[in-house]
Amino acid sequence: MKVFIDSDVIIWFLRGDMKANDFFKAICASKQHELWTGALQRIEIVFYMRKSEEKETMKFLSLFKTHPLDEKLIDSAGEIYRKWNPSHGTDIPDAVLAAAALHSGGKILTLNTRHYPIPDLAVEKAWKAD
Repeated sequence: MKVFIDSDVIIWFLRGDMKANDFFKAICASKQHELWTGALQRIEIVFYMRKSEEKETMKFLSLFKTHPLDEKLIDSAGEIYRKWNPSHGTDIPDAVLAAAALHSGGKILTLNTRHYPIPDLAVEKAWKAD
């Protein structure tokens, strides 16, 4: 099954968070999941990484397929954004990731489930807070 990992989850892993580490160990060990992320999630990570983080970050990102952008996806994401941003804070990267998951199947794993209220979209919290 395709799982689309939101940038917040990836960032916590790269920062050395133990819950994120445990999450990725479990998801990779299950071998039932195909790891994906969205183009804008990858942009958020790559654009803001420090030079000292580049090698580790790029190695980790190599585990993921990045969903491409095209006109159909962007148009769908625009609809999602306009509908859900005012009430749920769904931002542009969230809307694009939601459109990618809806178009290609799979679910989103995030820490910000509130940003993904879209009916028919499979969304799960990556891990529970203490």
